[in-house]
Amino acid sequence: MPMVFSPRPPRPLRSPRRTMTTKNIMIIAGEASGDARAAGLVRAVKRQDPSVRFFGIGGDHLRAEGVETMVDSRVMAVVGLFEVLAHFRTIYGALQLMRRKLREERPDLLILVDYPDFNLRLAKTAKALGIKVLYYISPQVWAWRQKRVYTIKGRIDHMAVVFPFEVPFYEKAGVPVTFVGHPLVEEVPHGLERETACRQLGLDPARKVLGLFPGSRRSEITRLLPVLLDAAAKLHRDHPDLQFVLPRASTLSEADFAPYFAGRDLPVTQVEGRAYEVMAACDAIVSASGTATLEIALMQVPLVVIYRIAPLSYRIMRRLVRVDHIGLCNIVAGERIAPELIQDAATPDNVAAEAEALLFDEARNRATRERLAVMRQRLGASGDSAGVGALALAILHSPAS
Repeated sequence: MPMVFSPRPPRPLRSPRRTMTTKNIMIIAGEASGDARAAGLVRAVKRQDPSVRFFGIGGDHLRAEGVETMVDSRVMAVVGLFEVLAHFRTIYGALQLMRRKLREERPDLLILVDYPDFNLRLAKTAKALGIKVLYYISPQVWAWRQKRVYTIKGRIDHMAVVFPFEVPFYEKAGVPVTFVGHPLVEEVPHGLERETACRQLGLDPARKVLGLFPGSRRSEITRLLPVLLDAAAKLHRDHPDLQFVLPRASTLSEADFAPYFAGRDLPVTQVEGRAYEVMAACDAIVSASGTATLEIALMQVPLVVIYRIAPLSYRIMRRLVRVDHIGLCNIVAGERIAPELIQDAATPDNVAAEAEALLFDEARNRATRERLAVMRQRLGASGDSAGVGALALAILHSPAS
């Protein structure tokens, strides 16, 4: 099995020689949102102990913090059972590489960020080697496949969770757990003005703006972007003055989007990164289910959540899911604030109808923003990376069990 390296290797980084005082941490972030969260953790640890060396799997955010990424997270980011099977060789190759690195380098701590199916397998190897394991950002075991909590109990030393309701779930199973706050509470800006954001993005603040957020994985783009563009085309016919803006995640390139725009006469402003500016500019957003829905909700922008995977994957998942909502914003709120269009319901006509209501029904738009403000309060006031960084250092320097 060939080893899997970054498709665009970063400049070689000098690895400090391991001494009696140097601590080594392997960190695994298999997709874009985890890469950003992991970077905050690394930054917090290095503020307190600059000598700590990090290496593992990640993307641009972790590389910017000096982490040696041996696999690029862009090749790992897929969703759905059959989508994962299609990328099995790549993902399995990365897993084998990281297992070998655990055996060869014997890091003092393994930090796993979300990405559960891969990370829990790697955790098993680490525990067999006597390496301490910290898991940051819990798998959604409280939502589906709840018996995985016992697998987690046997493979990790500590769980760092970002939602308050996760604490009693893990405590009941006997898993050491700490609520460290959700990083997005601190990261999502509060003072971005819509008019300013529009002008910075080349949009007209006097006209309505709809955001199209198709996700950060290629598999999401394949399933969701055609739906979003068809819905946008319908809205454009009915509302010619409506503007569309689409941010591209760091895991995706312009070439990934180009085939879907070919032959379409649709004015969509594509923006590389700058997701928060895009959110601030929007009157409403249609978003793939995932972390982005929580970011949008924290910005108090009305949204529609869409979700589509391979049909057989969905039929299997339906039997396992144990929550009433699929959007993180709705799960945190405990109610359906954002409409959810799931699988066969995620049609261009349905997307266009829900987006149109949020855009042009001023009373509904205002009421949705008020409900999102209440949801924000549920996450608490704290959420910077200092808490999880301090936890990581405490585990790093604790005696081996």
